Amino acid sequence: GTCLNVGCIPSKALLDSSEHVHRAQAEFKEHGIEIKELKINFNQMIKRKNDVVKQTCAGVAFLMKKNKIDVHTGHGSFIDKNTIEADAGNGQKTTVETAKVIIATGSKPASLPGIAIDKKRIITSTEALSLNEIPETIVIIGGGIIGVEIGSVYARLGSKVTVLEFFDSLISTMDNTLGKELEKSLRKLNMDIRLSHKVTGAVVKGNSVTVTAEDPGGKSLVFIGDYCIMAVGRNAYTQNLGCEKVGIIMDAKGKITINHRLETSVQGIFAIGDVITGPMLAHKAEEEGLFVAELIAGQKPHINYLTIPSVVYTHPEVAGVGYTEEQLKTANKNY
Repeated sequence: GTCLNVGCIPSKALLDSSEHVHRAQAEFKEHGIEIKELKINFNQMIKRKNDVVKQTCAGVAFLMKKNKIDVHTGHGSFIDKNTIEADAGNGQKTTVETAKVIIATGSKPASLPGIAIDKKRIITSTEALSLNEIPETIVIIGGGIIGVEIGSVYARLGSKVTVLEFFDSLISTMDNTLGKELEKSLRKLNMDIRLSHKVTGAVVKGNSVTVTAEDPGGKSLVFIGDYCIMAVGRNAYTQNLGCEKVGIIMDAKGKITINHRLETSVQGIFAIGDVITGPMLAHKAEEEGLFVAELIAGQKPHINYLTIPSVVYTHPEVAGVGYTEEQLKTANKNY
């Protein structure tokens, strides 16, 4: 659900639109194309993004129908290990009897201790993809993939964007050099990037948010934005699934424990994607989905996680596959 509805697909649609704006402003003149007055119709931009999402979801729905898959819409939870209840939320409940279950409930945005996401001014990537205005100022907490992608969209559309990152590099899970190159690229969009900054609080005051942070020297700083986007990662969505009812073991962070077959502590129940360990990427979940499907069909599949790439949809894009340079140095391997 996330990737299609509130993740990669809508992000990519807005990134594409904002890149057109940037080209018209910065590059068209060089090609002999002059625009007297460039106007951004933000409502149309959001409408196009919604249409892209709608078409993609319709495509998936068609595949379900074509392959004769029954789809029950609602909140799924375990009654017992072979019975699932789907609660549509309108008093309608459906139960499904099953021999095998795959948990693929994904993740939801995380926050920092003491900062409440109100979805109005302190928002997540989900709300940032459907704002009804281009903000004058935005403070983004977190310089990972989500933070830099959304930040770059609004920076190209004219917002003054500040990124506060706890680590000493952007996209800290990828190669250090990539983070440095990306930082140079984003600074050209006038993004204010503050590395090694520890956020200590965020409070809504009227139509703005006051964010407090400590710089590398421990000095307290204040940043004010029309919106504050919380982009500090995501948490596995495993609450209210009834996992404890059937004895599924989870770690302290709510991620499901699995074996080499991606099977949980309960035989016949598998878990894939954001709810288990590893990078929270839709295409990683897809690989795992194929793995489990082939396993259930009696085949002998395998996954090599090092062949699954990571991509940051900025412009230019950033991508990596395999080990990072830092991992190889730590492992004392030649490269």
